[in-house]
Amino acid sequence: MDELANSFIAFIERNQDWLPLIMVVFAAAETTAFLSILIPSTAVLVAVGALAATGAVSFWPLWVGATIGAMIGSFFSYWLGWRYGTSILEAPFLKKNAEAVEKTQATFKKYGPVTIVIGHFTTIFRPVVFLLAGMSGMTLGRFAFWNVIGCVSWAFLIPKLGEFGGDIFGWFWSLF
Repeated sequence: MDELANSFIAFIERNQDWLPLIMVVFAAAETTAFLSILIPSTAVLVAVGALAATGAVSFWPLWVGATIGAMIGSFFSYWLGWRYGTSILEAPFLKKNAEAVEKTQATFKKYGPVTIVIGHFTTIFRPVVFLLAGMSGMTLGRFAFWNVIGCVSWAFLIPKLGEFGGDIFGWFWSLF
């Protein structure tokens, strides 16, 4: 696994012009229903944020790409929920993860659209919260407002955590 991570980091360092597009792909996967469980994009965003701490890549293209990708994935998931409604809940994958769906539905009912912002930061909600927003009949405008807040803040904070961790590690390493 370390070899794969090192290869990925080396690829990003060599292909910095592609960083925004790479982040679009990973962030879209992270916020798209079902894909978010299969692809560990949050870990990639944290790792690339740590890479930004070294100065090997710039933070801003990373943030822009991740924001666009998060919007693509979450709006697509909203559309899936709006278009296909409750028939999606019959999918074997969601039946298998009924507890996550129930928790997300309960949180959605309790906190309303703020759940969309929370969903960006919560692993258990992310696979279904955008679907449920579409299924619930939430208007696109209301969803868009809360979702854009979630996308921009998630795309900023997750890599910043990696950058902050990289700064701390670099400071600690400089002591030796």
